[in-house]
Amino acid sequence: MKIESQIERISSFQHLELLANQVVEGFISGMHKSPFHGFSAEFAEHKVYNMGESTRHIDWKLFARTDRLYTKRFEEETNLRCHIIIDNSSSMHYPKLKEAQNFFESKIGFSVLASAVVMNLLKKQRDAIGLSVFSDSYEYYAPEKGSDRHHRMVLNALENLLEKPTARKRTDTIAFLHQIAEKMHRRSMIILFTDMFQSENEADLFNALQHLKRNKHKVVLFHVVDHKTELNFDFDNAPRKFIDVETGEEISVFADNVKLEYEKQTQLYFKRLALSCAQNRIKYVPVSVGENFEKIILTYLAEKQNFG
Repeated sequence: MKIESQIERISSFQHLELLANQVVEGFISGMHKSPFHGFSAEFAEHKVYNMGESTRHIDWKLFARTDRLYTKRFEEETNLRCHIIIDNSSSMHYPKLKEAQNFFESKIGFSVLASAVVMNLLKKQRDAIGLSVFSDSYEYYAPEKGSDRHHRMVLNALENLLEKPTARKRTDTIAFLHQIAEKMHRRSMIILFTDMFQSENEADLFNALQHLKRNKHKVVLFHVVDHKTELNFDFDNAPRKFIDVETGEEISVFADNVKLEYEKQTQLYFKRLALSCAQNRIKYVPVSVGENFEKIILTYLAEKQNFG
């Protein structure tokens, strides 16, 4: 089943963990087994269960046949540590959703569900997950852990981002990326979701991103945008008032009068970002709220495979 139709099927669900699981299972069911060699946790043998061990990996089907407890010993027991960073500034709560729209059609909603999808993949491999959320303050931090309790705690923090829209919070990206980098002592995969809307000097921004790469961390930057309006500037030519959701500044223009120059400058900015990321060996992936989550999954799997 294509992931697009899978998204349509799950749009009526509300629970974030269920949504993420449906996305991942829909993706996996549409792929052949071979691309996931090393991803699916296939066990090589069994070992006798010892009292006091976790019951999580007991093979209950084998127990039904033998009346003895065995646990699965997995071929690839990975120890990946992944830290997800989410920009929760006001601009990430764009576009303002209409009643019939799904929460993942805004930038923050897309980032939250994409993060939950990555967490689902990490959980399947028993890897550790951490989370940082920032805007004009460092709103949330959880270190990398792999327990079910920790997983539920991080999911709850993600859900809270959907329930509490941010009102006029600017992005202090540089300061908080440096703070997060100082917390990352063990080698990890760092995944950042942001719309890259900030007024800071680009050189300072990439210095902060480079700081994340210390200790040989792998950094993936998902640049989240609303392609229709933020890239294509797809508005009719009626007079419109545009409001900066972070500062409250207003400007009234006819969209057609600025469309060509706006698109030109936006494309140049994206090219500069891509080039700077390439120079700093940061994986740069532009994503739109109108897309499915296949690009998120494929990027994660590819970067995990190269994480050695």
